[in-house]
Amino acid sequence: MDLLAHLEAYVAAVDEASFSRASERLGIAQPLLSRRIKTLEAHFDGQLFDRSRRQVATTELGVLLLPYARDVLDRAQRLRHVARSARQSAVRAVGVPADCGAAALARVLRAGAEHGTTFGVRELPPEERAAGLADASLAYALVRVPPENAALRVPLGLATAPPDAPGGARPVSSGGRLRTRRRTVHLEDLRPRRGKGPRPERAAAVPILTMVEDHAPYAQDRLRRAVARAGLPEGTVRPAGPVATALVETLAGQATLLCAEPFAERHGASWAPLSDAALHRGYDPRAADRERGPAQVPHWLVALLAAAVGAAAAEPAAAAAGAAGEDGASRLAAHG
Repeated sequence: MDLLAHLEAYVAAVDEASFSRASERLGIAQPLLSRRIKTLEAHFDGQLFDRSRRQVATTELGVLLLPYARDVLDRAQRLRHVARSARQSAVRAVGVPADCGAAALARVLRAGAEHGTTFGVRELPPEERAAGLADASLAYALVRVPPENAALRVPLGLATAPPDAPGGARPVSSGGRLRTRRRTVHLEDLRPRRGKGPRPERAAAVPILTMVEDHAPYAQDRLRRAVARAGLPEGTVRPAGPVATALVETLAGQATLLCAEPFAERHGASWAPLSDAALHRGYDPRAADRERGPAQVPHWLVALLAAAVGAAAAEPAAAAAGAAGEDGASRLAAHG
């Protein structure tokens, strides 16, 4: 049973006090209206109209249910209005990494409204952002690419417990931990030192946790090779799992977290950049492919997305080249 259509027949018959006028109001045949009311009466197991009189009269049950029927129809009408407004507003989804700051993403939404566009931000892993552009479920997205070919580059580093926290960062010379002052980190500096005594054994290396954003195949391969070159023990690098758990381990001094500087700052961790720029994040701001070919990402949106991930925005022309899929040599890599 189409409950809304049957309720409309019932309410129209009450308002018009006539089945014939109600059917004209709804634009349906009178027999169909009568059948709908009878079906509704069977559904509620009671008469809604007293048919023993020449004029349509509403029964006590009909009077009791009338306000609830009107409420259901009003809510359905509002629902249709909201759906129509949503379609007309053309919400455009923007795919971003999951570690962006809320304030930076809010600026994206506000700027979109100022430019007459309603944005919806979706935090997604790298492969889902690329897939969203391909199937046009995303209007724009930051796509992971090698940093040397990227329009935007985000320096990555290691976050550690703040110096004033138990287990906080200590100088490299005392066990392979990071220095508390800001410095560039070389992975070989993290090698655990041999212990003293007649049978020296290697101390365990502090784990390096990686977030989903850095699980792109090329990024994982580069990191594994860099760790091997640095002579770090196998298993030093491992997936972080839930971000909250990774932050707890990091702030407790039990691990280091591979991340961008803004993420570390938001959570009160110390941070130092990695010396190997090949391990940094690279992004191209891209638009979904349309029937008329790839669209360009507005330069103001590129700047806001760059700020959200902690990168410097490329020149508008370079960002447009990345969006249009031009050769990587024509892109401008922002200095990290």
